[in-house]
Amino acid sequence: MSMRVLGIDPGFDRSGFAVLEKTPENKTGLLFSECFETSRALPFFDRLHAVCDRLRHHIETQKPECIALEKLFFSKNKKTAMNVSEMRGAVILVARDHGLPVTEYGPSTIKSSIAGDGRAGKETITRMIHRLLPLDQKKRYDDEYDAIAISLTHLFASRGSLLRKS
Repeated sequence: MSMRVLGIDPGFDRSGFAVLEKTPENKTGLLFSECFETSRALPFFDRLHAVCDRLRHHIETQKPECIALEKLFFSKNKKTAMNVSEMRGAVILVARDHGLPVTEYGPSTIKSSIAGDGRAGKETITRMIHRLLPLDQKKRYDDEYDAIAISLTHLFASRGSLLRKS
């Protein structure tokens, strides 16, 4: 049985999107990923709208069966935390409007799932993603890698088995 998941690392400056698919043969591949940036010149509500429009586009074109989302990690900057929280709420609303289930994973769960250590750093996560998935050599931002890691975490949790490169 195949499964297609859209992982999202929501933000108002940059949002990571990644679609992974696991085939009936237990092979996993990256179908799509991007780091979507909004203009800092735009008001926050316009940036929120732009991310939601981008999400709608990915749902319609990539046809995921579910959404995996990173839980909010509270930072010292309350304004940033509030904006990210609002972005997450909008993302969840768009997903539910499309009838897609949403599953959330905390940062330590994602790190543990990918690297075996809930305190792993970004470099370790990136290195492990390259070991787990066949990826092209395009430059990717941290937000994009985070979305890939979130998607992988969901596939691990949903199937309970190790992935093999395609």
